[in-house]
Amino acid sequence: MKLNIVLVEPEIPQNTGNIARTCAAIGAKLHLVYPLGFSISEKQVKRAGLDYWDKLEIEEHTTFSEFLSKYKPEENNMYFVTTKGKHVYSDVNYNNFDEVFLLFGKETKGLPEDILKKYLDKTIRIPMRENLRSLNLSNSVAIVAYDVFRQNNFENLQEISNYF
Repeated sequence: MKLNIVLVEPEIPQNTGNIARTCAAIGAKLHLVYPLGFSISEKQVKRAGLDYWDKLEIEEHTTFSEFLSKYKPEENNMYFVTTKGKHVYSDVNYNNFDEVFLLFGKETKGLPEDILKKYLDKTIRIPMRENLRSLNLSNSVAIVAYDVFRQNNFENLQEISNYF
């Protein structure tokens, strides 16, 4: 199973660095959709991703429209992660797919509302208490991405520690 993490216009370099590190750890491809709120070479991004950048597959997209044209939601197993999601992320059965795309919006606004309405049945959310805006972006990516791998029996990930 191939997992794709798509960050649409991320704004905070530390979040993107943390997400890059998570993607490297699980073998997910990271898609960055421009404009970014920072330079990919910024020190904060590099520091947060530590020395994992060379172990990571990254694909960059000039615009969200370009991404959606290349990877059509109607033809791919694509899920839009939002606090307004119709389904809880853990209710989706990800183990029926060869490839999955998880899309996350910018920290301040999330994904565009017109896209969420268009693909409402493909929207997912992480349950949380009412009256709170959202979880941190890098935490949200980790929660949903690891559930995809859990449902696939942690395929290609080391489950047994070599230390004890």
